[in-house]
Amino acid sequence: MTQAIVVERDGAVLTLRLNRPEKKNALTRDMYSRLAHALEQADADASVHAVVLCASAQCFTSGNDIADFLQDPPVDLSSPVFCFMRSLMACRKPVVAAVAATAVGIGTTLLLHCDLVYVTADARLRMPFVNLGLSPEFGSSLLLVQRLGQARAAELLLLGEGFSGAQAAAWGLANAALEDGEAVWRAALVAAHRLAALAPAAVQDTKRLMKAPGREQLQRVIEEESWLFIQRLSSPEAMAALSGFINKGSPKTL
Repeated sequence: MTQAIVVERDGAVLTLRLNRPEKKNALTRDMYSRLAHALEQADADASVHAVVLCASAQCFTSGNDIADFLQDPPVDLSSPVFCFMRSLMACRKPVVAAVAATAVGIGTTLLLHCDLVYVTADARLRMPFVNLGLSPEFGSSLLLVQRLGQARAAELLLLGEGFSGAQAAAWGLANAALEDGEAVWRAALVAAHRLAALAPAAVQDTKRLMKAPGREQLQRVIEEESWLFIQRLSSPEAMAALSGFINKGSPKTL
């Protein structure tokens, strides 16, 4: 059976690769649990100095697997998706993301919590939460306003407008927009090994200091977003939109 999360080790660099190509790397509860566990292990392992989060050259992730999500929706903050969020936020080791092609929903919002992000210039990123009767998650309602301003954040979150990897880099949401998936993977790996070669404690202290301002506010916002997301999932608006995706045979992701 193919592993949906592939964990690989190269010296002091740990790579977590989404590996569900037949479903465009749509994330399931099990995948969230595996990612959370791997991040927690990496954080506790002194021999791991950096983490790379990646997928394939064809797709980063199309978001949540709706069928899986609705089969056992999150009912409280102990649900796997929220455990993954906390693990990524709490990881003291630098996390480098390599994004090619498509990043939908949490595939985009998780990038706001990575330390370095490399994308293909033609990547398509989108957060269609409101379009599906849902609300933003993973701190995006706070972080996007802070980074992009109210007007642009409203386009992305209220209208659910997509944007390219080139735009992400121009707006400061990514470090670089490169020509293809191979270039993105190389850039992420080079950056991770550069980080791994530095003094681990100094890297971790610097990451902590950079993220310290506003951290308590961000945690409060994520908690409020999470509870609202849980409530919205059972709303008539969301149920109609999500059921329509499944019944019409549309891509079953968000």
